[in-house]
Amino acid sequence: MFGIHIDPHQFDLRATIIALISFLVLIGVIVVAHELGHFIVAKLCKVRVEAFSFGFGPRLFGFKRGETDYKVCLLPLGGYVKMTGEAAEQNLQVGGDQPPPESELASDPGSLLARPRWQQMLIGVAGPAANFVLAFVLMVFYFAFINQIPDIRTVNLEWIKPGSPAALAGLRPGDQVSSFAGVANPDWQTFHDLADHHAGQTVPIAVKRGDQSIQTAVQLKGPLGGDGTDLEETGIFEEIFPDPIVIANLLSGAPAEQAGLQSGDQILAFDGHAFHSFVPLFDYLADGKGAPIALTVRRNGAVLPPIVVKPYEVDSTWRLGFTRGPMKEPPLRFQPMPIGRAVASSADFCKDSSLMIVDLLKKLFTHQASIKEVSGPIGIIQVAGDAATSHSWDYVFKLSAAISINLGIVNLLPFPILDGGMILFLLIESVLRRAINIKVKEIIYQAAFLMILAFFLVVSFNDIARLPIFMHFKP
Repeated sequence: MFGIHIDPHQFDLRATIIALISFLVLIGVIVVAHELGHFIVAKLCKVRVEAFSFGFGPRLFGFKRGETDYKVCLLPLGGYVKMTGEAAEQNLQVGGDQPPPESELASDPGSLLARPRWQQMLIGVAGPAANFVLAFVLMVFYFAFINQIPDIRTVNLEWIKPGSPAALAGLRPGDQVSSFAGVANPDWQTFHDLADHHAGQTVPIAVKRGDQSIQTAVQLKGPLGGDGTDLEETGIFEEIFPDPIVIANLLSGAPAEQAGLQSGDQILAFDGHAFHSFVPLFDYLADGKGAPIALTVRRNGAVLPPIVVKPYEVDSTWRLGFTRGPMKEPPLRFQPMPIGRAVASSADFCKDSSLMIVDLLKKLFTHQASIKEVSGPIGIIQVAGDAATSHSWDYVFKLSAAISINLGIVNLLPFPILDGGMILFLLIESVLRRAINIKVKEIIYQAAFLMILAFFLVVSFNDIARLPIFMHFKP
């Protein structure tokens, strides 16, 4: 018999409500921007827009101006723009009526089908383009007027990757940077700025190691996509969080649970190395390739004898089988950028985020990555809640921009129902020089709808399985 052990302290009603509200606000803004792109270009192309809706289902309230009904509907999970002539799509709208015959729509001057195909494609691409514009504007505003950075005055090296340029330079975990690229005692931001400026170069560095002062030089990897260096690729992981990793939840049957670790345990060291966050720890686990690790654990104020855990591999990543508790954030300070640099930084962020999403999609289609790495609405609700309760504007803006970019790229995929699918149909019709039969389109759309629904259910199940309360299945 299987049962579920649920710790009531793990369910925080207030946090759940904040997460849901944050999700609705975030998705609402991003989807409205997307639909506004379609709306503006449709109006410019003189296509009749019958409705601009925030949400789906029954109309709650709104107003009508000209030919367009601007409304708010019952289900606040996105929105849509309804244009005359979207025959197949109209059939999929909640409560949509059977559209008029295609021949009648094509002869209507205000119909989408009456516009040249290049205009229809322009309307289709306008939605994703609006998401890219939204992300870019958000990040320009953030960098120019906010730009929160860790207020870390001293750079301490938490981990040095074996065999990396940093290791070859003689740097070690625990070193404190006293000089870098000719600048004495750089803070965290200065250290990163100097590294970006000298990407691909060999840079002098001095560190304090106990009572010693070590002078050396490190070959910085880069430039990273032409935009700067990647300190992790150079082998440098700085200490960001001051406190040890605390175990929040244990995955049932995983090595951490089997070794006797418990929720609330503080891990002071891994094989004698003090890791304060998962990023350097994951690099250490990857370097060990599954070798057993001795953990120094503090439980209820007492330090236990070493506990040995053997990592296991999941989706090409080594894990121990636990989630961490909340980390004490480093102090933050505001350091707005000049507008020119803010624009450049925003462009870099949008480019890097786009490449990351495209790379994930490529790996999914080539079976190099698992669908388990994809988050759906429930996963977005979690991170939206984290962002809402975070003291970091950096998290809020970057999350919003990244989700907007994600929505834009996914909508450009050449799959029916998505904007990219509509554009693909239009390209095929341009080659054939005739319209694809509406009944054929409707069959394709309905099949695609079922496939997307199945995908949605799978990623939602994965999101639910990752929730803390479902990580305690006990036989």
